[in-house]
Amino acid sequence: MPREIAELRFEALGTTCSLFAVGAGGGTLERARDWVLERHRRFTRFEDASELSRLNRGAGGWGEVSDELADLLRDSLHAYEVSGGLVHVGVIGCVIGAGYGRPFVEGPTTPRPTIPPPPLPEMLSLRPGQAYLAPGTGVDLGGIAKGWMADRLCAAMGGNLLANLGGDLFAAGTGPDGEGWPIDLAGTTVLLQDQGAATSSVRKRAWGAGLHHLIDPRTGRPAASDLAQVSVVAANAAEAEVSAKTALLLGSGQAREFLAARGLAWWMEAA
Repeated sequence: MPREIAELRFEALGTTCSLFAVGAGGGTLERARDWVLERHRRFTRFEDASELSRLNRGAGGWGEVSDELADLLRDSLHAYEVSGGLVHVGVIGCVIGAGYGRPFVEGPTTPRPTIPPPPLPEMLSLRPGQAYLAPGTGVDLGGIAKGWMADRLCAAMGGNLLANLGGDLFAAGTGPDGEGWPIDLAGTTVLLQDQGAATSSVRKRAWGAGLHHLIDPRTGRPAASDLAQVSVVAANAAEAEVSAKTALLLGSGQAREFLAARGLAWWMEAA
């Protein structure tokens, strides 16, 4: 018999976040929401006082970083490696140049010419408690942060919990009826248990002809893929996010081979 589900929705990370729990005690989802909001404030590029903004302002020298930001940056370097350089958190200048210079709800900024970023390992270095960004560079953690947070939130809270942070999600436990959490991906309902999923799309944050937030680091411009959306199920949300974004940037000709090696399931939609 299905068990009662507690639900909480809120705005963070530039999107709508949803939390669901079965058998959770009072205040569980509120604590989970506060956990997300705290990290949103620390890792957003849109607030001058955030830890990420301080790191970007210090480009050209070593700066202190928290253990969590160091972990995110380490995951970003790993994502760059496994994606063949396509998942690149150093495209912040290109994102702003395309017109995404402020929170999306405030509308686009004026586009300007951009150039591709250098390889991420040439931009970003880590050592215990510190990070280095090359002069004139910066990072935007974007989807990397959403997947990372969904995974760690569920691990920290424990129990039978689903965290969906704007399409990057982790489903912990067996869901409301013991068979898994029902998730809609590209019109298909799948049941997930201790698994992650993510969707990468050029449709949700678009503001003009060919202008959207998904930058191809090979060109420094918004991706011109023959795919409009890719959804992936993987062992965790972070892996699903990297796989979905890489597949979309690769295009349909190479995406299937890439996903067959990394995804548990996937759906692709043509542009």
